[in-house]
Amino acid sequence: MFLLITYDVNTEDRQGRRRLRKVAQACEDYGQRVQYSVFECQLGKKEFLKLKSRLLKEMDVEKDSIRIYNLNEGTVSSILHFGIKKPLDLEGDTLIV
Repeated sequence: MFLLITYDVNTEDRQGRRRLRKVAQACEDYGQRVQYSVFECQLGKKEFLKLKSRLLKEMDVEKDSIRIYNLNEGTVSSILHFGIKKPLDLEGDTLIV
């Protein structure tokens, strides 16, 4: 599945800045950063469940927001990109860690 993950973590205090780093690291472990708080991920169901669990563990549901968009093949093929941070190459080789 191709996912677009966005997040907004409240960083007004030290714990918030820690949560921001942990959420960003979790997303970096599973996908490609395309904006400061936006990631594209190509994952199987098992990897998605691990990432979701990790994100939910790190966030504060009273202060933070995480949105995950599951994009279908037709939607992915219609993504337009301009500027830096080239989009994820879905046709190329993929390294799964």
